[in-house]
Amino acid sequence: MEARLLPRATARVVAIEYVRPPRVPSDAELVATGARIGAIHFAPRQLFDINNGDEDTSLGRVANRLHIRTRQATLRDQLLFKEGERYRPRLLQESARILRSTRYLRDAQIRPVAYQNGLVDIEVVTQDVWTLNPGVSFGRKGGANTLGFEVEELNFLGLGTQLGVGYKSGIDRDSKLAFYRDRQLGSSWWNLSAQFSDNSDGRRGVFSLERPFFALDTRWAAGLLLNDDRRIDSRYDLGKIVDQFATRERQLAAYVGRSAGLRNDWVTRWKLGATLDQASFALAARVLPSPQLPAKRDLLYPWAEAEWLQDEFRTERNRDQIEKTEDVALGWRARLQLGYASTALGSDRNAVMLAAAVSKGRALSDRQSLLLDMSAHGRIERGAFSDSLVSAELRYYFRQSPRRLFFANLSAQWGRNLDSGRQILLGGDSGLRGYPLRYQAGTGRWLFTAEQRLFTNWYPFQLVNVGGAVFYDMGQTWGRDPFTSRSQRLLKDVGIGLRLGNSRSALGNVLHIDVAFPLDGDSAIKRVQFVVETKRRF
Repeated sequence: MEARLLPRATARVVAIEYVRPPRVPSDAELVATGARIGAIHFAPRQLFDINNGDEDTSLGRVANRLHIRTRQATLRDQLLFKEGERYRPRLLQESARILRSTRYLRDAQIRPVAYQNGLVDIEVVTQDVWTLNPGVSFGRKGGANTLGFEVEELNFLGLGTQLGVGYKSGIDRDSKLAFYRDRQLGSSWWNLSAQFSDNSDGRRGVFSLERPFFALDTRWAAGLLLNDDRRIDSRYDLGKIVDQFATRERQLAAYVGRSAGLRNDWVTRWKLGATLDQASFALAARVLPSPQLPAKRDLLYPWAEAEWLQDEFRTERNRDQIEKTEDVALGWRARLQLGYASTALGSDRNAVMLAAAVSKGRALSDRQSLLLDMSAHGRIERGAFSDSLVSAELRYYFRQSPRRLFFANLSAQWGRNLDSGRQILLGGDSGLRGYPLRYQAGTGRWLFTAEQRLFTNWYPFQLVNVGGAVFYDMGQTWGRDPFTSRSQRLLKDVGIGLRLGNSRSALGNVLHIDVAFPLDGDSAIKRVQFVVETKRRF
């Protein structure tokens, strides 16, 4: 077989580029003639390509020897097609998206490479990343530091299994934790996940077993979730804790789902389930003066959900990541869930339970795109909305060149009769980088960010892709939080940042190192804020 998935050096990162062999008919011709899948070949790449002079280093050779590549069986289990089945190009594209969604692969491409006697041979090319993390993590935002020590393996023995133990000193609590996750239990599509953390203010245990709608044409799904959390919650005003209370939350949820699959580029899914949601509150041991405790919550309700999806995706590069293939969903996605909690079923009140979400992307041109996300959830009690929250986000991308991009983001949240244990906060930990964390509180907030992004071709030690950004943030809360001072005027900041894309490791997407300068706020705010954090986006 003649290889047709060729390496292309981009910023000295080897990207996977496909050139269709001349003797392989087009996808339309293969489908029209009823071609079937022949042999499926796997071509997993090592961490470092030692045949590339830039990557042929002592570090690269040692890393290749120590790293256990993803097993072919692990990759095969995630393909939506098998030998002998009819050739459907959509399944190749969707299978590649599934593989790229894993944390242990940097890239994946699936394409036909040979055709003979009605059979199409397929090649699956993947690029592994380093998945063992025996190290130290550090972060800073809103004037507060975080620190962690952990040992994590995100692709145990090449099986795709994640496990780890660690210690994290965070903003709210210190935690000793252990976790386990198997995305495909026993080569199935069942996802098993468990996590336990022993915290400085309590403990938390989470267990889930789920067979999700893993593909557009998946016909059924089911799931079970258990969560038990004991913690100390805090209320904030101007970045300072004003009171605290002890919280005990328990959730138990189960559901089953059905779908007719993909029809004319659309998917409709239905779910039926039940949820137990309990919360109780008490004075904290280190309580500050006179806290007002939230009301107890004890809800048991059945629910029904409908979901609609449109099959419309495209791939991009140097958008929210650095030198990685990104799958962008442009189609409609909408979800509506309705439930009813009744005293007859053991709830402490009668309430209609609501949850909804909608998202849509639009390519304005070859260089511009717009994405909208909206969500809402809450209750209706005695004919009025209670503990209801609406969120919206609009993201705009303008591609100026392959290595320059302008990004703008506008987000907002609205609250209505929120439970007293919930705050809408704005500060250094929520995107207003020049200010302390949780600086303002209100019944709503909005935030605007404009960012000029630069993706360089600098690739030091063949490990880290370097980028940079100049940014402007502007935001404000509105409405009166009963536990805090009045919201201040409009807050603004400017800054500059360094971006480090972790192209060889599964342990973080983009490291942000920002210097931000607040333009407003009270005199107690430091005039320079340093932010260090790992985020999923640029």
